[in-house]
Formats: sequence, C-alpha cells, structure tokens
Amino acid sequence: MKPTAAPPAPARKTSFTEATIRVFERTIPDPFVLAILITAVVAALSAIFAPHATVPKMITGWYKGFFDIFTFAFQITLVLVTGHAFAHAPPVQRVFKALVSVARTPAQAGALTFVLVAATSFFNWGMGLVVAALLAREVAKRMRVDFAWIVAAGFSGWVVWASGISSSIALAQSTPGSSMNVVQKLTGAVLPFGDTVFTRFNLVPTLVMLVAMPFVLAWLRPSDAEAVPLDTDKHPDEAIRKKPEGKLSFARKVEHSWIGSAFIGAVGIGLIVLTQFQHIAFSGVNAVIFVMFIAGVILHGYPLAYADAIKNAAKQTGSMMLQYPLYGGIMGMMDATGLPDVISHFFIAISNAHTLPFWSYVCSLIVTFFIPSGGGHWAVQGPFVVPAAVALHASVPATTMAVAMGEQVSNMMQPFWAAPVVAMAGVGVQRVLGFTVMTFAVGFVVYGAALLIFV
Repeated sequence: MKPTAAPPAPARKTSFTEATIRVFERTIPDPFVLAILITAVVAALSAIFAPHATVPKMITGWYKGFFDIFTFAFQITLVLVTGHAFAHAPPVQRVFKALVSVARTPAQAGALTFVLVAATSFFNWGMGLVVAALLAREVAKRMRVDFAWIVAAGFSGWVVWASGISSSIALAQSTPGSSMNVVQKLTGAVLPFGDTVFTRFNLVPTLVMLVAMPFVLAWLRPSDAEAVPLDTDKHPDEAIRKKPEGKLSFARKVEHSWIGSAFIGAVGIGLIVLTQFQHIAFSGVNAVIFVMFIAGVILHGYPLAYADAIKNAAKQTGSMMLQYPLYGGIMGMMDATGLPDVISHFFIAISNAHTLPFWSYVCSLIVTFFIPSGGGHWAVQGPFVVPAAVALHASVPATTMAVAMGEQVSNMMQPFWAAPVVAMAGVGVQRVLGFTVMTFAVGFVVYGAALLIFV
C-alpha cells in the first residue's frame, strides 16, 4: 500500500518565531517590573562609568526626572485615549465596516485590513490599535479566516505609527519647550515635520511597507482547512450604546443632548480656522490631541457617549502611567551624572556622519524590547544619540527618526502593544506575534536600508 503523505504542519512557517516568542515570554517580565530593573541597571552603569556620579546626584536627578516627564506623559496618554474614542464613534465604525466589505477573499481582507490600519496609525497611533482589532473582528464575522492571522494583519499595519504625525518622538521634537525635546535642549533647534516625518528617508520605506506587506501576509495565511476562526460565543461584540427611552430628567436630557457636542465642536472648529489667520501656536502633540478631541466629540453625537468612550479608552493606559515616571527618572539620572556623554562617545567611535542614523536604528531595535513605549524609549536613547549626531555632524533629524523607526519595527515582536489589540479582539497574543515576526523581518530590512540609502 502506498503510504499517505502527511499534510505539512501549518506552524512550519512560524515555528522558529513561536519558539522565540516563548523565550521572550519566559525571560522578559512585566513592563513595569522591567522599568524598575532598567532603573537599577542605569544606576549601576552611572556609578561605574559616569564622570559626575555620586549617590546624592543620582537620587536627586532621578527624582527631578520622575516629575519632569509628567506633562509629556499626560499628552501621550491623551493621544491614545482620544484616538481610541474617535475610532469607536459610530460613524467611524460604519465607514471602516463598509470598507472591509469590499474584500471578497481572505487575502484581499488581510491586505485591506493592513492598509487601513497603517493609514490610520500614520495619523493617530492610538486609533490604529483600536481599528486593528475592530477590522479583524469584522472580517472574521464575514468570512472563514484564521482569526489570529487577520488580527496580525491589522497589528502589522501599526508598523508605520512612529513614522507618522502622531509619533511621540517626532511630536516631542516639534513641540517647543517640551520636556522631551532633547534636540532643542542640546542644539536649540526645533524639528518641524518637514525635517522628520515628511522626508524621503521616512516616507519611501513607509510606502514600500504598504506595498510589500500585503503579499507577505498572503503568503503567511493558513489555509481554510487549517484556519482557527473567531469564536463569537466566547468573545462576543461589545454592546452598542443607545439613548434611553421614555421620560427623562433634566440631567439625563442634557447628558444625551446633541447641543453640548455641537457647542464644543463649533468652538474647536472656530479655533482651527483662526489659526490660519492669526499667530496662534497650533502644532506638535497638542494640535493632534485637540483635533482628535473635537472630532470625537462631534462624531459621538452627545456628550455622555463621548465621556463613556474616553472611560473605556482609559483602561488601556494603566501600564503607560506607571512606566513613564520611571523612564523620566532614568532620563534625569543619566542627565545628572553625565552618562549620555559616555555612551555617545561609543557611538562616535563606531560611526561616521553617514552611518550614525543606521546604528541608532539598530540600537533602537534592541532598546524597544526593554522599553516598549516610544516616549519612554526616547527619554533613554535620545540624550546619547543626539550628542553623537552633533559631534559627527550627522543628520540630527535622521538620527532622531532612526530611533522612531526602530521603535515601530521592534514593536512587531513586543507583547506590550499587541496586548491591548488581542484583548479587544479576543485572541491569544503568542499566535498573533508568530505572524508579525515576519513584519518585523521585512521592516528591519526596509527601514534600515532607507537610512543607508537616503540619508
């Protein structure tokens, strides 16, 4: 009897990456615990190598940095929650559901999900995370598809977030006086988006990712027979909020009236119009927050609906609020002891004006595994790569964006940001990251090559 060949295992494409992810899950602790460990490591390095390290300086520097980062931390938290609330506005959800309905095959759905999330993330990274989960569930309800794969297709679209206009690193450097504007502190210059986001070395690789990743995702897709579909019984949709019926009290009428939202919307739009005719500061992270806030208030229809959407979004910010003060403390400790100068001299030794952005990118890929927050990451890496760029006469904007690029690419293997997506979608994080490791691999090559070719 002729032996029957066993079908190939669906995990063959991702077996190595799944093994790698298991290693990360076993060796890397909770992000808050990791932030404490990094604080201890930086304190030890400062004591050994920093020229001005004393125990009092280390402690007072840490204390100062702990609070100096508060404004920026709150700003970035608002970027997330306003984007989250905007994505949950009924008109926005209807638009995305209509767009997804265009797809007729799983491959088309994966490509469309990736592109839509990427476009959304470019404008607001918080909204991108929400849209990734929303679109994945919508696709999974319309056709038989491996749910972890379609969630991975959505999360992969997030690979461009730090190259966009809500990038915490680019926003901080474009905001005068920001506690995180390391470039302004060291050089006196503020970097507008024209020098960072809207450049060849940033936009070209982003466009390449938009073209290449749909094909990669199609290749990764499990067959229909191997697909593990969405279990809607175990993970049902959230209940749709409706206005109460019947006779309402004055307070309930005000809460559910469109007048309050219309008033705030009119004021917000009026201010945006005024910025075109008067010298009103309207740029950086504050502008992003303001636009998302006004749009969200209008699209939710009445004040209480928007307030509830913000409350739901705030549930995703707990880890961020714990970590940012610690990373600010790390930044303060490094600044007080002179440790950034020591590290920058290492980069000066291995780099030249052309290669520094690339080596900053490689360093960023590694740092992101330990510090998954873009702002917290910049607080640690910015103070030593910017002085190195100045000393080597390298491109400060390219060196800055290299850190952002490394952040977004490495996020594809980072459970910290995948966690809220899989929680909203209802799927295991390990299986999702088993697919997004290929997004990491493609992004590593594409963005790294762009920094060597276009800078």
